[in-house]
Amino acid sequence: MATVSIAGVHKSFGKTKAVDDLTVDIADGEFFVILGPSGAGKTTTLKSVAGLVDIDAGAIHIGGTDVTRVEPYHRNVAMAFESYALYPQKTVAENLASPLKSGRTGQYTEAQRAERIDQVTTTLGINHLQKRFPRELSNGQRQRVALGRVLVRPADIYLLDEPLSHLDAKLRAAMRAELKQLGAMSNTTTIYVTHDYQEALALGDRIAVMRDGRLVQIGTPEEIWRKPADTFVAKALGQPEINLLDGVVDDGRIRLGDGTFDVAVPAGVAAQRGDRVRVGLRPCDLHVTSEAGDLRGRVLLAERLGRNIELTVTIGGTQLIVLTSGRHGVGEGDEVSMSIADSDIHVFAAGDGDTPRLEQADSALEAAK
Repeated sequence: MATVSIAGVHKSFGKTKAVDDLTVDIADGEFFVILGPSGAGKTTTLKSVAGLVDIDAGAIHIGGTDVTRVEPYHRNVAMAFESYALYPQKTVAENLASPLKSGRTGQYTEAQRAERIDQVTTTLGINHLQKRFPRELSNGQRQRVALGRVLVRPADIYLLDEPLSHLDAKLRAAMRAELKQLGAMSNTTTIYVTHDYQEALALGDRIAVMRDGRLVQIGTPEEIWRKPADTFVAKALGQPEINLLDGVVDDGRIRLGDGTFDVAVPAGVAAQRGDRVRVGLRPCDLHVTSEAGDLRGRVLLAERLGRNIELTVTIGGTQLIVLTSGRHGVGEGDEVSMSIADSDIHVFAAGDGDTPRLEQADSALEAAK
C-alpha cells in the first residue's frame, strides 16, 4: 500500500499535449478512477506513474518517495493494459505464476504461488481454465487472465487500464462487483482508467474526469453526479445523455424552449432576472406522473430499453429525452405530464461548448482547481 502524488506533470508527443499540468494526490488504499473519452490522456497518466514514459516536467511520488526518474522495475507497481499480453506457449496457471517468480515476489514457494493463483482465479471466475492455453480461451477469458496477472502480484500500486473493455455487458457488471470486493479486501492503492461512467460510479472512491490532458473535476461519485463542474462532466455521466436547454431567468423560474414552459431556479444558483443560462435535466430525473406536473408535452418516440422506456417528448418547440418504467403505459402520440425535483436541476453558464456550473464554489469544485 502507498500514497501517490502527481505534481505538475506534463507530457507531449510532438505537438500533441497528452498530459497538461496534471496534479492530484491519491490516498493510501484508495480506489481512484480516471474517467474520460479516447485521447484525454488517461493511459499516458498511468504510464507516467508506472515509469513507462518519461515525463517532460513535474514530479511523481509513491509512498512519499520521489520516483520521477526511477526505473519501472523499482517502483513496485503492477499494471494491466487494455490489450492482453499473454505468453501463448504457457497455460493460464503458468501465465499467472510468472510474476511470482522474479524480483521481490521471487521468494514465494510453489505451494504459496498455487494458493495465490487459486485465490485470484476463483475471484475472476477462471479457476477451471488454469490448464488451458491462451489460444483456447475467448477474448473475455483472456482479458480476465491478463487482469489476474496483475492482481496475483503483491504491489504498492495497481494500475488498471480499461481492464474490462473486451467483456460483454453481463460479465462487465459481474466483474465490477468482484473488482470492488477485491479492492476492499486487498486495500491496495488502485488507479483505474475507463471511458465507462458506470464503471467509474460503481468502483471509484473518487473520480477524476479528464479532458485534453487536464483534470476537469475530482470528487466522490455522489459529488460528480449531483454537482458536475461543467457541461462536459454532466454529459460524461449518464446514458441517455443529459438534456441541455437554453433558458432565461425570470422571477425565480427559468423559461425554456419557446418560453412556454419553465423550471425552478435551484437554491444557491447565482443568477438574476434576465440572465441567459443553460439548464441540464437528466432523463432519469424526469418523472412521468399521472398528476399535473410542471412540464407537459407530447411523446414523439417511445423505445423500450429492457425494463425502461426511453421517450422523446416534444415540449415548447424543443425535445426532451425521458427515461420511465413501463408501468405508465405511455405510447407515441400521448400527452404526458412530467415533474423534476429542484435539486435535480443543473444550471450552467450560457454559451457554446463546455460551460461552467453556476453555483457557489464547494469542496467538489475546489478539488479540481
